[in-house]
Amino acid sequence: MKILLLGANGQVGHSFLKHGGLAERGELVAASRDGRLNDGGTGAIADLAAPDTLLALLERERPRLIVNAAAYTAVDRAEQEEALATQVNSASVGLLGRWAAQHDALLVHYSTDYVFDGTRTTPYPVDAATAPVSAYGRSKLAGEQALRESGAAYLNFRTAWVYAPHGHNFMRTMLRLGAEREELRVVADQHGAPTSAGLIVRATLAAVDRWLQADAAERQALVGTHHLVASEATTWHGFAVAIFERAAERGLLARKPRVIPISTAEFPTPARRPAWSVLDNAGFQAHFGYQLPSWKDGLRDVMSQLST
Repeated sequence: MKILLLGANGQVGHSFLKHGGLAERGELVAASRDGRLNDGGTGAIADLAAPDTLLALLERERPRLIVNAAAYTAVDRAEQEEALATQVNSASVGLLGRWAAQHDALLVHYSTDYVFDGTRTTPYPVDAATAPVSAYGRSKLAGEQALRESGAAYLNFRTAWVYAPHGHNFMRTMLRLGAEREELRVVADQHGAPTSAGLIVRATLAAVDRWLQADAAERQALVGTHHLVASEATTWHGFAVAIFERAAERGLLARKPRVIPISTAEFPTPARRPAWSVLDNAGFQAHFGYQLPSWKDGLRDVMSQLST
């Protein structure tokens, strides 16, 4: 089976390459915007902002499984670059979906909690009404709609608060600032489930395996959107506190900084964030037979990787 991984240098894409699970399941082609890979290797070129490069790669490689880990994720900058965000997160996703439909390929795609407005106080089910409050959220929702209309066999995994030992993410920012400062002020009124890229990779592979083993009727029941997030929830403040506790235990920080809780209003950003990003992941676990552990377990795993 030919497998195409898009966004191979991102948090999730790089984690797929480190894990090795896709390469174990077929002939893997890893692609990035310029063809260079973070590990120093060379991959294929696929820039979702330049659809011609994407179509050329699809026609050349003819994959049976496409894992789209590429996205425009600069949430604040998207307020000024909504057209670019929409091209990457929607128009190119529609192109992928139409190609997959025409060539009987499975398309795995990742979406976000930002498709919701964050006004709930209980976990969002998959079929909850969407109402994005940012340009980034609108672009990702448009991508979901394009995928749904493409006619492709697809698995759309909404995830949230993604972090990894590599790349740009909240955990790495906290570790850097925590080493520099004695006190940090962190938002305490936004709620979500920190989800490690490693968990996303392992859960995706379990879902793909379930798909490959399923008959036509079972596959039809699996097609669509699922919530792939860690279990339980916290706030950014709570996540920061846990990061510093685990880091200190592992000797990654000489001392724990004080973490002062603040409100969203005290930390204004160009783009609005959902105050409630907790997604109901029970459906994923039921459909694919894969347990999604607590975010605390994921943090321990990532800290263990950083300390070895």
